[in-house]
Amino acid sequence: MRILGIDPGSRITGYGIIEDSPRGYRYIASGCIRIQADYFPDRLKQIFDGLVEVVERYHPEQMAIEQVFMHKNADSALKLGQARGAAICAVQTAGLPVFEYAARQIKQAVVGKGSAEKTQVQHMVKILLNIQGELQIDASDALGISICHAHYQQTALRLGALR
Repeated sequence: MRILGIDPGSRITGYGIIEDSPRGYRYIASGCIRIQADYFPDRLKQIFDGLVEVVERYHPEQMAIEQVFMHKNADSALKLGQARGAAICAVQTAGLPVFEYAARQIKQAVVGKGSAEKTQVQHMVKILLNIQGELQIDASDALGISICHAHYQQTALRLGALR
């Protein structure tokens, strides 16, 4: 199963793709879509176009994304929600199922602690996927979302097998 994780943002959107198999996780690709536009609708289009390209290039079978959480700044929360919407629409054009996880669930699945810092998630992602060298924080967050989804999928399969 090839899983695309997305860490949406209105300036930088991270993506990470892993393959989940009975032998474990395998790193496929990761990166960041850096938004150049100032006009917000153009930013959303860049997110959409960038993710359509990622889907066409790597052929993921499922997509996982972080759920919306409330920022202190309402304007930031609205922009994040719109960036999420652009990302979800991009993968929906390819017919991928979309799964959503709370930030706490993602951190718990990757680090074992729901209140983990971004750097802790980044460190564990590198260990779990055997990534050497630098890994951008937005890309590591996206890979963490992919790993979280893989954990939940494996658990659901095991529970289904027990019934």
